[in-house]
Amino acid sequence: MGAVDELLVDGLWGWMRLTGRTPQLELDRRDMRAHRLSGAAAVFIPAWHEDRVIEHTIAHALASWPHQDYVIYVGVYRNDMATLVAAMRGAGADRRVRLVVHDCDGPSTKADCLNRLYRALEVDEARKGRDVRMVVLHDAEDMVDAAELGLMDKALGRAEFVQIPVIPLPQPESRWIGSHYCEEFAEAHGKTMVVRDWLGTCMPSAGVGCALERGMLRKLAEMADAEGHAEAGGPFSIRSLTEDYEFGMRIKEAGGRSRFLRVRGEDGSLVATRALFPSRLDEAVRQKARWVHGIALQGWDRLGWSGGLAERWMRLRDRRGPMAALVLACGYTFFMISALFLLLGGVGVERPWKADPVLFWLVMINLGSFAWRAVMRFGFTASEYGWAEGLRAVLRIPVSNVIAIMAGRRAVMAYFRSLRGAIPLWDKTSHESHPAAPAGEPVAVPVAARVSLAI
Repeated sequence: MGAVDELLVDGLWGWMRLTGRTPQLELDRRDMRAHRLSGAAAVFIPAWHEDRVIEHTIAHALASWPHQDYVIYVGVYRNDMATLVAAMRGAGADRRVRLVVHDCDGPSTKADCLNRLYRALEVDEARKGRDVRMVVLHDAEDMVDAAELGLMDKALGRAEFVQIPVIPLPQPESRWIGSHYCEEFAEAHGKTMVVRDWLGTCMPSAGVGCALERGMLRKLAEMADAEGHAEAGGPFSIRSLTEDYEFGMRIKEAGGRSRFLRVRGEDGSLVATRALFPSRLDEAVRQKARWVHGIALQGWDRLGWSGGLAERWMRLRDRRGPMAALVLACGYTFFMISALFLLLGGVGVERPWKADPVLFWLVMINLGSFAWRAVMRFGFTASEYGWAEGLRAVLRIPVSNVIAIMAGRRAVMAYFRSLRGAIPLWDKTSHESHPAAPAGEPVAVPVAARVSLAI
């Protein structure tokens, strides 16, 4: 069933490529950097214990975007002075950065921090007497693209929500864990999101590298109030672990249009958000468990199955994580049992099953499907990272599957706890370094600065 599902997406993508329906847009990054924004922009960056990366994120964004009509809103907590000090260093004296200190101890949830930034934006808009045109979302570890603000500004003339690709950076020191995100995003944002965009289904937000038209964000906030979620104090759901995915899916319900922007610069590289993903097994499992919990389990509860056939198909794909984990776990278990009986057969122990034509062809079909998936994974990864990383992507397939199994189990257990009333907290990923930092070295916050500010 999974093979048929993937082959359908592959077939649609291949047909789009052959008929010229996949976007092959190119732009000059210098033109986009020089593009005059048609209205003010606000960039939201929520942060909790991000003192090792937030300075570089802010400094890199300010250096990349020459525009003057934007403000970066950085949300920090009153009990996280290290992050506040690091953010102040990154901002320097630049008036395009606004540090917003949450009036509660952290962590609450990422959505709660985003809602605090939204309320700060409302105050600023009332003070200035004008609204911003778009709100851009980024995470504290992101390396932004120089062309993205100009590109998003132009695209929002024909849509209310736009998303650019996310490119995980390969990690030589973590070839098997940290780098396995490369092939997953390369295929998802090189094929699946392109197909979703063409089908016109709801466009899930990655939570980074995306922009909303200001009126749509206000409409989402009003919808949250009407649905009885006024305690959120903004458009982002504090009850969801993947508030970014959820608000992306709600855009269509609110009457908005969504677009996925896959555009290359003059140098051939994608206009995309780049970042380092978790390099340790426990961190990767925790992050993916949050995704499975929020998208598959909470998404089923909170978003349901509305829409036409294509929409329901895409939602089914989004929510297959727990079932995929179960199937993978069974598959690897059966594989090990088969290998064991193969060895025992050498000493005369008979196998507990007999050869059967149906079983034989089922195994052959699945084997062929696996080979095809490996070819697709190699192709999409190699096209973005080179053939060497493409080969590693194939070798990392068992690693990805084991992480998926562990994450699926953790997500289901967390979901059962939530059914008993447990409140979701910001189960965030820790970040030790930033790609824009000199030599990739993390920067520690001086203790003296922490103490002086705390006082």
